[in-house]
Amino acid sequence: MSAATGWPRQGHRGFTLVELLVVLAIAGLLLAVTPPLVSSAFPGVELKAAARRTAGALRLTREIAISQGRDAAWLIDVEDNRYWIEDDHRGGRIPRGLEVELVAAAEEMRSDDVGAIRFYPDGSSTGGRVVLKRGDGGYQVGVNWLTGRILVADWERR
Repeated sequence: MSAATGWPRQGHRGFTLVELLVVLAIAGLLLAVTPPLVSSAFPGVELKAAARRTAGALRLTREIAISQGRDAAWLIDVEDNRYWIEDDHRGGRIPRGLEVELVAAAEEMRSDDVGAIRFYPDGSSTGGRVVLKRGDGGYQVGVNWLTGRILVADWERR
């Protein structure tokens, strides 16, 4: 036992600073490379995430209408794969490679590519459905016109 430390002397234990830095660098590279590999290996993950983000944006639009006591519209450009809340700075993009289809009330269609789903202060809506698809499968995000409830469900080409 060493008199100075009170610990038995059995050689050096632990890691050097250089060893720790090398391990952290390798871990950082793995973390940087992994997300694109996961999304390309599991394309359904990207599709489901896009459906959930779309539903979240619709729910946010409904909350704005209710909390501010005014109509609020969620708009989508199906050609450019982007959506936004009217008179608000918030919006988002749907990943390229996904087909987007909007089914909405005729009076909410601004053009062939741009349409809206409108929410009212009582929580109700004009209703509609956004279909996000790749190949024969996908998800649909539906909005009930009476209650304004937003649901995500599987979609299949028929």
